[in-house]
Amino acid sequence: MKRNLALAFALGASLIPGIAAAGPAATAKAEIQALEDRFAAAFNAKDLDGIMKVYEPGPNLFVFDVIPPRDYAGWDAYRKDWQDFLGTFKGPIKVTVSDLDIFADANMGYSHSIQHVTGTDTKDKAVDFAVRVTDVYQKIGGAWLIVHEHVSVPVNFDTGKPDMMSTP
Repeated sequence: MKRNLALAFALGASLIPGIAAAGPAATAKAEIQALEDRFAAAFNAKDLDGIMKVYEPGPNLFVFDVIPPRDYAGWDAYRKDWQDFLGTFKGPIKVTVSDLDIFADANMGYSHSIQHVTGTDTKDKAVDFAVRVTDVYQKIGGAWLIVHEHVSVPVNFDTGKPDMMSTP
């Protein structure tokens, strides 16, 4: 236990709930929070280039999205997915990120959150759903970027239908 505490404090982490971390882990967490804030602002502005700035450019980005196909390998494939998704909305859209928990050291991190999306589609139908998002971050060239993302919704196995507004 003493070794774990010493290592945690050396990395700037806190093992005590409610106690803020200090040092490199706190800096990493703040930088990742800023990345997530930039993502939400770009999403709300329907700014495709701004959205894609949070992802690792190139072929190593890997994403499981709720929109088929099953996965997207590479930045170009995921950019096309985002472009198609944004094109389904007429007028403004909004994402609200909640329950964001970030865990990081100096070079790698991950988070999980609930992202609630609202807007109006191109057929004038109201859109209102929530997804679960898990991101893996890597510090590349001094900047945090998402290198892996997993977006999902729970499924009701009795009906075979997704639960688009799940709650705990």
